[in-house]
Amino acid sequence: MTYHPDTSTNKFLLYESRFLIRWSDIDAFGHVNNAIYFRYFEQIRADWMTELGYPLAINQLTEGPTIVDAHCQFLAQILYPCKLKLALYGGAPGRSSAQLFYELRDDKTDQLYTIGSTKMVWLDFQKGCSIPLPEKIRALLPKSIE
Repeated sequence: MTYHPDTSTNKFLLYESRFLIRWSDIDAFGHVNNAIYFRYFEQIRADWMTELGYPLAINQLTEGPTIVDAHCQFLAQILYPCKLKLALYGGAPGRSSAQLFYELRDDKTDQLYTIGSTKMVWLDFQKGCSIPLPEKIRALLPKSIE
């Protein structure tokens, strides 16, 4: 994957995923249920971490990411069937954290359905405290604009 800077917002494209929504993603109102968007965000983070070489089996990790804040802004309903394109962006990192951003679009029309963000903190799982982001991840993120 090639990482692309977005100089207008100081965020870098980290990963993209394309997928069909599942019938089970739809709620009684006929559109993708609001809670499902957070699952989409979770899956793209997991795919990105896997590509970077971080195992996701918790019993194999002594340190790793956790999410401490999550937001989602619903801009338009997604109706079944639909193929989506989800983009994951990274913002300037802190000592132990990074802001991640999401854009969920129709893969065919490029209509923007949803934008979101999460704050990822790197943890020492045994001590239960934050530790510095790995250099491998920091190198993929934009430099602070301060």
